[in-house]
Amino acid sequence: MDPTDIARWQFAITTVYHFLFVPITIGLSAIIAGYEITWLRTRNPQWLRLTKFFGKLFLINFAIGVVTGIVQEFQFGMNWSDYSRFVGDVFGAPLAVEGLLAFFLESTFLGLWIFGWDRLPEKLHAACIALVHVGTLFSAYFILAANSWMQHPVGFAYNPDTGRAEMNDFAAVLLNKVQLVTFPHVIFSAYLTGAAFVVGVAVWQLVRKARTDDDRALYRKAVRTGAAIVLASGIGVAVSGDVQGKIMTEVQPMKMAAAEGLYEDEAPADFSLLTIGTPDGKEEKFAVKVPGLLSFLATGTTDGKVEGINPLREKYIETYGQDPGEKYYSPGDYTPVVPLTYWSFRFMIGLGFAAAAIAGWILWATRRDRVPRGRVLLWSAVTLPLLPLAANAFGWIFTEVGRQPWAVFGLMTTDQAVSPGTTTAEVLTSLIVLTGVYGVLAVVEVRLLLEYARRGADPLPDPDPTATDGDDRPLAFAY
Repeated sequence: MDPTDIARWQFAITTVYHFLFVPITIGLSAIIAGYEITWLRTRNPQWLRLTKFFGKLFLINFAIGVVTGIVQEFQFGMNWSDYSRFVGDVFGAPLAVEGLLAFFLESTFLGLWIFGWDRLPEKLHAACIALVHVGTLFSAYFILAANSWMQHPVGFAYNPDTGRAEMNDFAAVLLNKVQLVTFPHVIFSAYLTGAAFVVGVAVWQLVRKARTDDDRALYRKAVRTGAAIVLASGIGVAVSGDVQGKIMTEVQPMKMAAAEGLYEDEAPADFSLLTIGTPDGKEEKFAVKVPGLLSFLATGTTDGKVEGINPLREKYIETYGQDPGEKYYSPGDYTPVVPLTYWSFRFMIGLGFAAAAIAGWILWATRRDRVPRGRVLLWSAVTLPLLPLAANAFGWIFTEVGRQPWAVFGLMTTDQAVSPGTTTAEVLTSLIVLTGVYGVLAVVEVRLLLEYARRGADPLPDPDPTATDGDDRPLAFAY
């Protein structure tokens, strides 16, 4: 085994695993803030119970997400030192801002929110969780800015003396055209994921656990609000994804061609519902297509020209020369793994549409104070959170695999980015250790979430008639 292949597997496993927690954190923080603000406006105690209930689940997810995210930075030094050396001047700024501003904002106000129940003024307390959500948005923006630079490098100059890319326009990096479409797409998908999580938990409680009218009304509120957010976010995901596809075609036409299994230029280009190619991914054998749809997705017109894999391969060889490092096809291909790119793109879209369809079904089933009873609907709702999680994972697989063989598009291949001093044994050892640790954390995460989700929302405690606002009560963890 080659160290590069193992390093890629390790980065893929740790990154996809970490991103299981990120969208739930972003989405849940927004929903919890909405619940608490609604409680302040209505004084309906059901909204307060929902705030505290999903707050527990949010804290479990946030803690595990922080732990798994720490590993990402270490990998750049361990396995990708040549990459870090080349892009450090560019990557350093957005990642530093993310750590110093965004994560500081999240952690500080999350601490105030956790320990501030009944001690901070109610409006200030609600503002804390709202600022936690703002912190997650900042964090996502700066991290995605760094990733978008890998897809479309801008705002830099290459220094031949140091062999490094040096940033000369921070605003260009932050306002990269890829970034401006990627950020809303990721955030809408996070809202969809967080809302799907709320729906899954609330439907289970509504159907299997709720015994009083108050509990049924409580969980029905969560089901209805969550399903509505899933549908609204799904529209946002679709619209932003459409714009993102057109920008992707402009800056990375090979990724679009691989996503569609398009081997030759076509105008108009048909969208492939199913394509079967040769084992080496170089030739189409059978396909089921929708006429003109790919042209619309890529160019905005039904008769626009979309470049194919084979002409793009020749163009890249002419532009960049032979690529001596790509091992998956012959040198100079500049072609991603077409089957993986093709199917990850379709799983991403298909699972997202499935989640929206289930949410629409749940909204219909809970109309006019109805409580759904069907076993199929119950298990569809319970599995609903898994669909956007899987869609997010396939989306990142598509984004990163479709860029191959480039680590930084047009500047550095993945083989050139790996640490030159690492051995197969070293990288394999870290892969096994990290995968094992992540496996243990997965068990801990799932057991904690299931345990606290099954308990349901706690009843609000009766007010203490002897307590006064001036009591010097000790700082206490709210949960």
